[in-house]
Amino acid sequence: MSGEPLTKVDSAVQGLEATSPPKESHIHKHRRASSSANGVMNINDLEAQGTDLQIAKETQMLGWKVNTSPTSIDDKDYLKVMLTTPPVKKIDLYFKTGLHVTARNLKGVTIRDAMDAIHKSFKKRPDDELPEPYLKGFEWDKEESWTSLLVHLSTNAGPKPAGGSSKKKKKAAAAEEEAA
Repeated sequence: MSGEPLTKVDSAVQGLEATSPPKESHIHKHRRASSSANGVMNINDLEAQGTDLQIAKETQMLGWKVNTSPTSIDDKDYLKVMLTTPPVKKIDLYFKTGLHVTARNLKGVTIRDAMDAIHKSFKKRPDDELPEPYLKGFEWDKEESWTSLLVHLSTNAGPKPAGGSSKKKKKAAAAEEEAA
């Protein structure tokens, strides 16, 4: 056996470079795009650019009680409306009492997202512990804080939205026609 050339290649000694596949680095050529939607901004970028925020006026028409589920409001379409223009990924919500919550959504914070964040803090509190249980609206004061909104509460539900449930309206109209 000694002196004769080997006919089989021992992969541990010879031919390793030629038979093994080339090493691939773990660096990905393609990185997954962010989950955020186009046009949705970071609130800090808006501050750096000096872009003003507009708050959806629909928030003032909800008459929503903060210790009830956001789905309890009559017109569910309001829940899908973006809270701010331009839409942001997250925004801090402050109360006069000092409470602070953050609403987040990578596709743009909606009224529903803000209501969910607020509801999470108030859902276990009974009505008698809440001196102002209804959402009145939001206020953005860039001199106070560019990256947050002040939440205003009130003692009554305020004006109800003109929309509401069409079934109730149809029933009321039908009842009026029968009475006439």
